[in-house]
Amino acid sequence: MPVKEQLELAKAGFIANAPVEAQAAIFRHIEEQQQSGILYGLKEGDKAPTFTLDNSLGEQVTLYDELAQGPVVLTFYRGSWCPFCSIQLRAFQQVLPEIQLLGGQLIAISPQSPDNSLSHKEKEKLAFPVLSDPQGTISDSYRLLFELPEYLQAIFKHTLRLDLTQFNQIDRWVLPVPATFLIDKEGIIQQAHVNPDFMKRMDPQELIDQLKML
Repeated sequence: MPVKEQLELAKAGFIANAPVEAQAAIFRHIEEQQQSGILYGLKEGDKAPTFTLDNSLGEQVTLYDELAQGPVVLTFYRGSWCPFCSIQLRAFQQVLPEIQLLGGQLIAISPQSPDNSLSHKEKEKLAFPVLSDPQGTISDSYRLLFELPEYLQAIFKHTLRLDLTQFNQIDRWVLPVPATFLIDKEGIIQQAHVNPDFMKRMDPQELIDQLKML
């Protein structure tokens, strides 16, 4: 099933099953971000900031070391608790052989703790690095980081039973706007997909098409 259809089904399931107050708060926040005037995410043509982060096994991964081997698809996601993120990561896993055949590689980053990243990687059988950015430092350098407003923190904690400070093992309620970047060997962003509506994601085929042009 195409990613777009999977996401639409997940959204329909959310609307059908999530508490009304949770839906109201989450859709309110999406609208606030969309209307804030904030330009989230780096753009095509921007230089991608390098970073070094731990993968799920505690090994360090440095972006520019990976770029020396070929283009990198870099995707930022919210966490393993987000079904929309899991749909996207599974879709990327399906096209990973094609990405690699074209000389590229895939790296995923979330603010969740290394233990949760490892659990997610094993559960979804992900064969690409899943890196932990618990303080959101790298997300911030890509202009993706935001702090959840108090009304949304309350919904997460008391209605959805998800305390992000515990899950991510930090003392801040922060998340990245979901984003995917295709970065060439010179470190230039050739394609960028950034959307405050976390229920919408880039179709992996768009990445494949662009990767073929590099």
